[in-house]
Amino acid sequence: MAQADSPTLPRWDLSDLYAGLDDPSIEHDLAWCDEQAKAFAERWKGRLAEASASDLASAIVAYEQIDQRMGRLGAFAQLGFAARTTDPATGRFSQGMTERLTAISSHLLFFTLELNRLDDTHLEKLLEDAELVRWAPFLRDLRVWRPYQLSDEVEQVLVEKSVTGRASWNRLFDETMASLTVTLDGEERPLGDALNQLSSPDREKRRIAAGEVSRALGANQRLLVLITNTLAKDKSIEDGLRGFPRPSSSRNRANMVEDEVVDALVSAVDADYARLAHRYYSLKAGWLGLDKLQHWDRNAPLPGDEDRLIPWEDAKTIVRDAYERFDPRLGALVGRFMENDWIDVPPVPGKSSGAFAHPVTPDTHPYVLLNYHGRTRDVMTLAHELGHGAHQLLAAKQGYLQSSTPLTLAETASVFGEMLTFRALLDAERDPARRRRMLAGKVEDMLNTVVRQIAFYQFEVKVHDERRHGELSPERLGEIWREVQTRSLGPIFEFTPDYDTYWSYVPHFVHSPFYVYAYAFGDCLVNALYGVYQSEQDKQGGTAAFQDRYVAMLEAGGTKRHADLLAPFGLDATDPGFWRKGLDVISGFIDELEAQEKQDKSA
Repeated sequence: MAQADSPTLPRWDLSDLYAGLDDPSIEHDLAWCDEQAKAFAERWKGRLAEASASDLASAIVAYEQIDQRMGRLGAFAQLGFAARTTDPATGRFSQGMTERLTAISSHLLFFTLELNRLDDTHLEKLLEDAELVRWAPFLRDLRVWRPYQLSDEVEQVLVEKSVTGRASWNRLFDETMASLTVTLDGEERPLGDALNQLSSPDREKRRIAAGEVSRALGANQRLLVLITNTLAKDKSIEDGLRGFPRPSSSRNRANMVEDEVVDALVSAVDADYARLAHRYYSLKAGWLGLDKLQHWDRNAPLPGDEDRLIPWEDAKTIVRDAYERFDPRLGALVGRFMENDWIDVPPVPGKSSGAFAHPVTPDTHPYVLLNYHGRTRDVMTLAHELGHGAHQLLAAKQGYLQSSTPLTLAETASVFGEMLTFRALLDAERDPARRRRMLAGKVEDMLNTVVRQIAFYQFEVKVHDERRHGELSPERLGEIWREVQTRSLGPIFEFTPDYDTYWSYVPHFVHSPFYVYAYAFGDCLVNALYGVYQSEQDKQGGTAAFQDRYVAMLEAGGTKRHADLLAPFGLDATDPGFWRKGLDVISGFIDELEAQEKQDKSA
């Protein structure tokens, strides 16, 4: 742990946003947003139906300016809270900011509601104007919600009540998880340290860590179950009011993807559980010399894996070089994060677990949060999050309202960056045994991204479906969790009852219901996309042409849908064979591992 605890690991510097919690610019910007929002409502409320195309374009520009300033304030509060979740002052500031921004946004709520009430024919006529047509993607995506829009009064109540509703339960979850501790080697440590120890080469240490995770989560099951039941019911009520056909539909609309496309992805992965996860983990059990795997063996390193610590400076070089070799433009972009204090690196108490890239606003820059322990997987996480960061920088040209990419495509640059980094490491490795371990590690990462996330999605579907008929007990939640884990990971695993609580530490279930399938969507998409890249590498100028198309895809941000973005690469997510292409890449890696296994046995 010395590597991770090193004082040289950088923390991010949020002064590009505000100097601190007491920066007077914060109050100034809040006052400006409040004043502008009220003036905007006075100018436009009830008048959009008669507005000209030019006036409507001007209104959208003004709305974006206010929304962007609010986004900057909100990002500063969210980032500060993520870095110091257990600090009372930071928590109060974050909650206060949420409440004040919600109050301001209530003045703006009418705008999108009235835009959605415009007649289709009338809006199509207005969009013939050159000044308004640049906002066509914004209006197109906004009108996806038109069938589910409620009256202005109900929408207003939902916005204002969210502060004491979902947002408060989210905060309670975050603060609870950040405060959980475990005992390892006689020391009290953050929960994240035990989760990290599940990748230890020492099986006894993994068992102890798993027990500590179960103990910490088990001691808080009453609260975590209450949070889950409450949020699921809250979602069910709102979904019912809006008329969404199923619990996941609102997420799919936000992702600008059809329910049927997601169904095709889930069905394809589910049908391949045996071909992928069951087959691989049976191999892994043999490598570990075990007849059965326990849940704490899932992320165990393979025998002979030195689990070498990779210093932070080396990690930066590995990732930057991988991006640079693919395209100098992307190498320069990820380099900006490393040259500036845009990354919060060390795993420290009171900090949010996991990793993310936050886009903030187009006039500033994204920030990246890591919990870097110095392992190969942490290097891949760095590559992943910097892919997000580069994507966000490239898409910034579309402006605040049109730069955000739907989740189904938001994982493209991140997973592609991981693949570039992995390929660079694999190509540089000459030792056959180490190459096999690297390949196995990549398979595990892909299984975690595809199989595990689809299993998570299936867990959520079952929970939300059952919650409509009443509260779920801790026992029932544990049963559902065990069912989907057994089905997805296979009979080689023996899941002990203490694993039944592990669903409760997954933050996506709380913060972003049904988010998780986007990881599988992105991974399969990238596998297919990378296949196109490989097929063009031998063609003269082929890769350069691919790189230009790839950068253009990222620059598009949220202005295009998945069909339009993938068409230049000859890919179509509505084609049933599309998902098979992505899954075949994982299966091919496992084929290679099986072939090597047979070769070793016959030698």
